[in-house]
Parts: sequence; C-alpha cells; structure tokens
Amino acid sequence: MSILDELQWRELINDCTDTEALTERLGNGPTVLYCGFDPTADSLHVGNLVPLIALRRFQNLGHIPIALAGGATGAIGDPSGKSAERNLLTPELLAANIATVKTQLTKLLDFESTENPAQLLDNADWTRAVTLLDFLRDIGKHFTVNTMVAKESVRARMEDRDVGISYTEFSYMLLQAFDFYHLKQAHDCDLQIGGSDQWGNITAGIELTRRKLSKTVYGLTLPLITNADGSKFGKTEAGAVWLDPARTSVYKFYQFWIRTDDRDAVNYLKYFTFLPKEEIESLQKQHEENPGARAAHTALAIAMTHLIHGEAATEEAQQASKILFGGGLEGIAESTFNEIVGEVPTVEIEKSKLEGDGLPILELFVTASLCPSNGQARKDLQGGGLNLNNERQSDPQHKVTPDALLFGKHLLLRKGKRNYTVVTTK
Repeated sequence: MSILDELQWRELINDCTDTEALTERLGNGPTVLYCGFDPTADSLHVGNLVPLIALRRFQNLGHIPIALAGGATGAIGDPSGKSAERNLLTPELLAANIATVKTQLTKLLDFESTENPAQLLDNADWTRAVTLLDFLRDIGKHFTVNTMVAKESVRARMEDRDVGISYTEFSYMLLQAFDFYHLKQAHDCDLQIGGSDQWGNITAGIELTRRKLSKTVYGLTLPLITNADGSKFGKTEAGAVWLDPARTSVYKFYQFWIRTDDRDAVNYLKYFTFLPKEEIESLQKQHEENPGARAAHTALAIAMTHLIHGEAATEEAQQASKILFGGGLEGIAESTFNEIVGEVPTVEIEKSKLEGDGLPILELFVTASLCPSNGQARKDLQGGGLNLNNERQSDPQHKVTPDALLFGKHLLLRKGKRNYTVVTTK
C-alpha cells in the first residue's frame, strides 16, 4: 500500500492539491515533507498527534520528515480555528518550549535513522534576520489582500465585529508561506501537511513558491478530529490531555484512550495507531460482535500509551486500570496507586484507630461511607460484597491493623463491583 493509499484507508486525507501529481512525485523516490507546530506550551497534547504521526507514516515508507517548530510564527499567533487573539509569547519562552517538546518528538519520529532521519527545525532561524522592509517587498508583494481576506481563517474573524483580527495575526499566513518557500529552497521540500484548518496557509506557501522559484510543491491536509458526540477531541473535564507525564500522568493518559466512545474506537485505531489494516479490521469485527469486551479500546490505549510513554509505563498503567476492576495489588508502584487515589473518593482517619486491637472491619466500611450502618455492612459482608485491598472479606469480627496499610498509609475498600473508596491515615 502506498502512503496515500494508506492515508485514504485510514480516512486521513481531507484535501490534496493535486493527488495524481503528488502520487507520481512520491513514487519517484524519497520526498522531503514538513509539518509545522507552534510551541505555545512546554508540551504537545493529543490534539497535535494526527499530523505528527502522519509524518512518521511517511518516514516509515522512506520519505524524509521535517518537524517545524514555530519560533517565529508562534510569536505571532495563528488565527486558524481561533475566535480570539492568542496571547503573545516571548522568544525565550518559545525557545524553552521547543527544547522540551523535542524530547516528545523523539517518541514520534526517528531522528537517528541512517537512511531518512527526521529533522527538527525552527523557523525563527531564517525569519529572525529578515527586515520588515525586505519581507514586505520580497514576500508581501506576492499576495493580494483580496486573496488573504478570502481565506476561511481570516474571513471568520473579520465577520465577528466584536473580536476582529489584528494586523499581527493577519500576517501569519505570509510567515507560513515564507516557511514553505524557504524549505523548498534550502531543503528541496516538496510537501507540506497539516490539519484541515491549515489549508489556506498551505496553499499560500504553494503559490509563493511557484511565483518566486517557478517550482511546483504540494499540500495535503488531514481532518480535524472530533468526538462522535461533536465535542472537541483531546479535551476532558480536567482540560487538555498532554504528552508530558508531569502534566497528564501515564495512568490518566491510558484512561483517556480506554474511555473512548464506542462509536470512535475503531476510527481512532485508524487515525492514531500504526496497527496494520488486517489487525484493525479484526478488532473492528470483535468490536461489532461484542462491544462490551472493549477489545478495540484496550488495543487503542495500549498502542498509544506504549508509543508515548514506553512499554514499562504502559504495563503499569494497565495494572492500575485493572485494580479498579478488582485486579490484584501485587507489584503496584506507589506512584501508580496514587493515581488511583485521585480517581475515587478518599476518606482520612487517624492512624491510631488501627493500632492496638485494630478497627473493626464493619466500622471501617461505615466510616468510609460505603455502608450506612454496621448492620448493613454485616449483610454486605455476608453476601460477599465487601473487599479490603481487593481481597474479599468474610469474617465480621475481623479487625484491621496497620499491617494492612498499603505503602504504610492507604486502604483500598470496595463494595460490590465498582464502589471504591480509599482510606488514608494521618
């Protein structure tokens, strides 16, 4: 399967400037292509993944990817998909963000390949020295305001009289076009890819390159991902899902994918994973026949967590996830258990209550608000419904002592299949 055939099967082609000509170019040998991202934060998030993973898909088939950090364009702000002006970032902050993001890019692209290594470039390197007069004369002269205003990203903002668009963000299109022209000239780059909201910016670069170099280059956009319910992909109640584990823990990252809407699970396997067509089709069949088994969700969560965080972290996240379904606690790391603490109700008690003879187990479940009374707790226990540290309890006379504490401070209580509470001592 060619790269365009694969992207088509994965439903990842939104627009392409000349599919027939691009197919011919890609078939004639390794092609340099690029995708830009503005380093507006010190971490990428899952919303950045589709085009960056697409770069790797091209690289896997022998092409040469460039990840372009917007040290210059990020200082301006892209109006695409935005209803208001972005906050301007300082050059120092942009440089720091690029440095931290580079580590994450090594998970997505192969910078060590001996045949077609990826490159990370910063457009500030060729934009910084250009004077305003030179830019207006050499680049701005090739664009009419009429054409720029017709672009969707600009027109939508101009139609909102309360917000409008500043001259700064209006100029963003010219800077991105300048990037494509420069990359063609300096790196023989023939293709730019990006989200569908970048179509206007990409075609501007194609036109500039044609005018100044008399060369043909190509553009390909990928669809902007939305959830089946119409909500924005990559957002949760807690905010964006980041690739940096300091901002979104590995456990929560894994949970984000495992909780994918049933309607989206197979599509996300196509969009985000490198699983082959045959395997995805097999998972699709399993999903259609028995969605409750969540085979597609599990494969998605494992593949994405492994891609971003590695095998060991994925296994730990899986184990933590299983704990909330009654799995054993053997070998669980304290850091992983602490993630569980953040997912379920927590009750604090004095550690002294467990000392001496210990705290009666029925009283413990009442204290944790899992049972309304000792009498109900006894009935639940006799029915096999009470678990301490995921071990079923059967003795109503049992007393819980400090020996039962996990990591010297926690007790994991469960009533029935899903009602959890963590008791933490102080």
